[in-house]
This record gives sequence, C-alpha cells and structure tokens, in this order.
Amino acid sequence: MLRIGLTGGIASGKSVASHRFEWWGATVVDHDDLSRLAVAPGTAALADIAREFGDPLIVDGELDRSELAKIVFGDDEALDRLNAIVHPYVYALADAADRRAREEGVRVVVHAIPLLFETNQTDRFDLIVTVAAPTRVRIERLVDGRGMSREQAEARIAAQATDEQRASISDVVLDGGGSVENLEEQVDHFWRNNIPVSHRPTSLRG
Repeated sequence: MLRIGLTGGIASGKSVASHRFEWWGATVVDHDDLSRLAVAPGTAALADIAREFGDPLIVDGELDRSELAKIVFGDDEALDRLNAIVHPYVYALADAADRRAREEGVRVVVHAIPLLFETNQTDRFDLIVTVAAPTRVRIERLVDGRGMSREQAEARIAAQATDEQRASISDVVLDGGGSVENLEEQVDHFWRNNIPVSHRPTSLRG
C-alpha cells in the first residue's frame, strides 16, 4: 500500500487536490476530520482540553471551537499545549484508518494533513505532496469565501509553516494559485507519473 502525505497552507487548494486524488481511486484520510472526531462529545481528548483550558469551552457537551481559537491563535505556548493533547489521538485514528485500508486491499492512501511539516510527520509517508499558493490569493479566498477579515486571514496564514518550509520536505509541489481545473490537471500528471501501475486502483471513482 502506497501512503502519500498531502499538505498545504490554509486556502491553498489542498481540498481540491484531495478530491482529485479520491476521483483517481485513492482513499483520502482527512486529518481535519480526524481532529474533529478526536474531540467529539464524550472523548478523552475533550475532557483533557476542559481540564487544561477550562470547562467554559464545553457548551452542551461540545467543544466551542471559536472560543478555543481565541485562546490558542497568537499564543504559541497555548497552541503547543493543545497540540500535545489532540495530536496523539489523531495519530491513533490515522493508524486505525491505515489498518482498515490494508484489510480492505486499498492500494493508495492519501493523508491530507495541514500541519504535516509542523508536526514532523515526513517519515510516515512514501511520498509528500504540497499544494502551494501565493499569500495574496489565499487571503482573498479566506476573505471572500470564508468571511474572515483580512487581519484574521493574515493571522491564520502566519501561524502555519511557509510554502518554502513545506517545499523543503516535499517530493512534489503543486501550484494551487490558479483555477480548480489547473490544479486537477497537475494532480492527474502527478498520478500518471508517480503512482506505480501495480498500486493503482483498477477503476476511477467518478
């Protein structure tokens, strides 16, 4: 089974690339989804967060993500404390997803991980793919598409690794600054030139 780590900054186009890999037949494991699952109501991670940052962050049994973001963004020490709680649970869920994939005979698994560089996971994968886009484009996407203020968008981008840092650990860098179709074509090219025939799924998904 071939395991690919897919990363990229917020609003770089990583989701478009993920969907295209899935279209080719890969199984995609979205670590944002795993992070939400890790802190779902009743989980040990949620209890750990409440103990570390305070019970008011739990509203009707669920994590108030917006209030937590106010605490950790811009505070590296608080963010490190949060990551120390959540990441081990996410890694365990990711390993479980890999085990299921192997049992099901999956040939290619793509792990979409926004913080792959920051969490030093390079050695966990056979190939690393980064989706990069100019900061200007990412800010426009966050403001126009997600309703952030320019200041919020800049802060979110500044809190992550740079494209240069992600490129330094990548086998391939895709340009996510253009159209959806352009990025899909790059994924297609990557797939045809980097996925061994023996690992390719027998049919496309869509």
